[in-house]
Amino acid sequence: MKRWLALAPLIALAALAVLFAGYALKHDPKVNPDALVGKPLPTVAVRPLAGGAEQPLTATVDGPTLINVFASWCGPCRIEHPQLLRLKGEGVRVVGLAYKDKPQDTFTFLSELGDPFVATWSDLNGRAGIELGISGVPETYLIDGDGKVVAKHTGPLNAADADEMLAKWRALPRR
Repeated sequence: MKRWLALAPLIALAALAVLFAGYALKHDPKVNPDALVGKPLPTVAVRPLAGGAEQPLTATVDGPTLINVFASWCGPCRIEHPQLLRLKGEGVRVVGLAYKDKPQDTFTFLSELGDPFVATWSDLNGRAGIELGISGVPETYLIDGDGKVVAKHTGPLNAADADEMLAKWRALPRR
């Protein structure tokens, strides 16, 4: 028994080494979650949630705009939703991008929680999410009036995050 107790620290150290090595092998150091900041919004095609012809994601920008990538199946999206409604109430132009979500589920989500979006687009196949470089939902992008990504927030917006986005949105020039 004493022998096992003496080996316990070595076993624990070996287990940690395996965990850290596993992370390092799977983690791509070239991945930059904010890679689009300072660059133009991708022109990937998206379809209006209500149906209709595909349009470039850039067509959703008409002056400073927040683009929120969300899904009805996403728990954190429900948590941040009141902040999006608050931003809409502050006059922020918020566009929704429903990521890999069935349109009917998205409609239900928005009818239950309220619709903070001036327009909602469907990314059923996830292509727009790939072009944006999302790591999951929710993610929020601040786009200036020229279509350039100014800021990005990964994860659900809390009150402080929403205030920060609001301040950045207000600081952007209007045409």
